[in-house]
Amino acid sequence: MFQRHCIVINMRSALALIMIFIFSGIRQSQTAGNLMETETKFEGQTKNMTNNDAIPLTIKSINDTNVSCSRAPDSECSLLPFPCIRCNYNYSCHYGRDVNITCTALDNVQCKGNRTFVQQMNCRYCYQTEIWQQACSHRGNCNSVNPHYYRTNCTVHSDVFCLGNRSFTRNLKCNWTQGYRWSTALIISITLGGFGADRFYLGHWQEGIGKLFSFGGLGVWTIIDVLLISLHYLGPADGSLYI
Repeated sequence: MFQRHCIVINMRSALALIMIFIFSGIRQSQTAGNLMETETKFEGQTKNMTNNDAIPLTIKSINDTNVSCSRAPDSECSLLPFPCIRCNYNYSCHYGRDVNITCTALDNVQCKGNRTFVQQMNCRYCYQTEIWQQACSHRGNCNSVNPHYYRTNCTVHSDVFCLGNRSFTRNLKCNWTQGYRWSTALIISITLGGFGADRFYLGHWQEGIGKLFSFGGLGVWTIIDVLLISLHYLGPADGSLYI
C-alpha cells in the first residue's frame, strides 16, 4: 500500500518564500536596468532607444543627392559624410572584408584638398550594418511583454559606408515604457494588494474590481499577485515594460 505524504507550510515558511521571490525580482530588475544603460551608450548617435534583435525587410529606394549638405567650406574633402559625397562601390566584394572605395565630393560642395579620395569600408549592405549605426523611427502602443515586432523605417548614419540604399525598412522588437515602475507596483501589491490597488495601478480594471470585492481572494489572490509582480510575469495592461 502506498502512503500519501502531505507537505504543510506554516506562515513563517510562506513569508520566507515570498521574500525570496521579491529579492529575485529585484535582482532581475537591476540586471534589466544595467542592460538598458548599456544600450543607451550605443544609442548616443541615434535619437531613440533601439533593440539589437531585428529582421531586415524590403529595401526602399532613396536618392542621396536630394538631401542638402550642410558643411563648413573649410572642411577637408576626405572628411565629408553623406550626402556630401558620391562613392563608387564594388558589389562583387567578399562579404565581411575591408575594401577601398573611391569617393568624390559633389560639385555644389565646397571643401579643401583633393575632391577625389579613397575610403575604407566593410563589404556589406546597409541593412546588414549594426543597429547602433542606424537611426530608426520608433513607436509605442505595441505589446512589449511578448516578443512582438513592428515594421519601421531606418537610415544608416552619414559616416557609415555600405552597399545598396541607405534607407530601408526592417522589423524591430517592441520595447517601450509608459512610466510604470516595478518597485511601485510591488510595494502597492504588498501593502494594498488585498483591495486590488496593484491591479488598478497597472490598468487591469476588471481584475481589480473582482479583487476588491473578494477581499483579495481571501488573501490567496493577493499572495499570487505579489509573486507574479515580483517575477515580472504581471505587467502593465497596455503591454509596456517597467522602468
